[in-house]
Amino acid sequence: MHSTSTCSSSYLWVLAAAFLITVIVYWPGLHGEFLFDDYPNIVDNQGVQPHDASLPSLVRAALSSPASDFKRPLASLSFAANYLATGLDPYWMKLTNLGLHLLNGLLVFLLARLLLRSAPAEDPRLHSNVVAALISAGWMLLPINLTAVLYVVQRMEGLANLFVLLGLIGYVTGRRRMLGLFIIASSALSPSRMRVLRLGRISTRTRSLILCLVSVTIPVAIGIMAKETAVMLPLYALLIEWTLFRFRKPLESAALHQEGDAEVRRRDFHIIGLFLLVLVVPMVTGLAWLLPDILKPETWAARDFTLSTRLLSEARIVADYVVWTLLPTPGALSFYHDGFRVSTGLLMPWSTLTSILVLGTLVALALWLRPRRPLAALGIALFLGCQSLTGTILPLELIYEHRNYFASFGLLLAITPLLAVPRTFPFALPRHTLLAGLMLLWTALTAFTAYSWGNSLRLAEELALRAPQSPRAQYELGRTYIIYSQYDPASPFTRLAYAPLEKAAALPDGSILPEQALIFMNARMHLPLKDAWWDSMIAKLKARRAGVQDESSLGALTQCAHEHQCDLPRDQMIESFMAALAHPNPSARLLATYGDYAWNVLQDHVLGENMTAEAVSVSPNEPAYRITLVRMLAAQGRNLEANEALKQLENLNIGGRLNSSLAELRALPELQ
Repeated sequence: MHSTSTCSSSYLWVLAAAFLITVIVYWPGLHGEFLFDDYPNIVDNQGVQPHDASLPSLVRAALSSPASDFKRPLASLSFAANYLATGLDPYWMKLTNLGLHLLNGLLVFLLARLLLRSAPAEDPRLHSNVVAALISAGWMLLPINLTAVLYVVQRMEGLANLFVLLGLIGYVTGRRRMLGLFIIASSALSPSRMRVLRLGRISTRTRSLILCLVSVTIPVAIGIMAKETAVMLPLYALLIEWTLFRFRKPLESAALHQEGDAEVRRRDFHIIGLFLLVLVVPMVTGLAWLLPDILKPETWAARDFTLSTRLLSEARIVADYVVWTLLPTPGALSFYHDGFRVSTGLLMPWSTLTSILVLGTLVALALWLRPRRPLAALGIALFLGCQSLTGTILPLELIYEHRNYFASFGLLLAITPLLAVPRTFPFALPRHTLLAGLMLLWTALTAFTAYSWGNSLRLAEELALRAPQSPRAQYELGRTYIIYSQYDPASPFTRLAYAPLEKAAALPDGSILPEQALIFMNARMHLPLKDAWWDSMIAKLKARRAGVQDESSLGALTQCAHEHQCDLPRDQMIESFMAALAHPNPSARLLATYGDYAWNVLQDHVLGENMTAEAVSVSPNEPAYRITLVRMLAAQGRNLEANEALKQLENLNIGGRLNSSLAELRALPELQ
């Protein structure tokens, strides 16, 4: 009795210690600056920096994200709320992320406990509370999950998975009620009492089925407003059903329970129908919508991989994720992974075939473990299922650590119950020692990395050291030196900036960011610009379709020239734009940027207007391009056309989000 009582309360101490250690480990990293995609999504995004909490301001914030066509309004609104409360201060935004991570850690505990109690083949001597608390502790302290906390923009991932976890908790609770509340002894009950109980069972089962349905639909609808990864919730629920509940109908009496496995294994077609409705139909519809574009060669033109080489490469990456999660090293968790060598064949490199075999083995292992160790099978299935969205056919970047925010839970669910066994189990001490060693490794590496994240220079130097062949890591180090130099030619940081930037420019498959930084820095400091920098930039723009970073680079040079801070040679700027625009189907952003350069720097108003009008035609639902076009038409005295363009802009004023912009345009003297 004493042992049971001790186990029943010890999990609270494990949870409390895990929360405290997580806060201590992450605290130094809260003092760092914004990084990488934080800039276009938050720092340079005026939409998430509202002046007030009025409805138009909030609608504008919700629809301001450049990260996705779906706009991710919930995440954007959370950034806007941070801004209204504390301004553009990364500390408070990171602290908010940490609070969200702790909340998710609590939900991981609740979900793990439910799953442990639902596993039909698990040893009943396992203390589900303690094991669930250890899973939660490990998950909160995993180094691979650090970027979901300290990388501000990846609040999107944390928010989306908040609703995924809530949905899974609701689904498992509903299924447990459906299966567990109907096995009752009936021998001593009167017929009338049996009829009442049978009606009660039907009512409870109906409510439980509704809970399951709601749990795999409503959280998805809310979660995808933070990030599209929430769409995976029904698949995770299906994997839980497949491994633990197995589409069973509830037993209605002890007599039925005695009829044997055949009765137990009856299929519940309500549950099967539920997954046909919430998973199969949307999946088929989504594939029918996505596949035509995915199969077009131009979809992959801006990438350094094709659909086939992406699939080959992702086999290696997913296999690497397993190691990075359980046995991480600083060199593996380098944040920047653009130095990764794309697979071009099964043996190019040889690890491609090996990784495919490893993944095949994991699938076979999950199938073999399902009747024997269903939690281990479920953990493997959840990990692989999580990768099926970002690690298959979508033309996303190849590697990001935060994509394992939920997948890492699956791996911990697979291994922790095998290690956190009671002391009476065989080899209990070696298992406990291994688990303790893993926990110490995860905590130490997360603490070390979080410390680096606490200072922008320290972080840039650390990440450049971890990823010496990454153009982005080397560029970020050079950019940080430029910031510290404050554009003073005599600063020691100025001299330090050249080496990493020139190294980044020379590395293969990089963007034009390093060349842009070198040109920008020297132009701002009125130092000579090397022809080699321009030649390298133009060659890269000719070689492949401009990506987001290339467009940002051209935009930064345009703004610098427009603001008369950079004296840039016009011939080379025009040649750069021509190289980028030569590829089929240039983006609206690139067209608008060239329009800006033509209008404000070249003073070629005809060209500027034409480029901006083309940007509007490419992206008709983007208000910024229409606003610029109205101003251009008004500046040329073409009032009728300007007013017509203004009316078209008004159609995009959803929820009053453009009220202030429309008021400014209406106040233009030319439109009076």
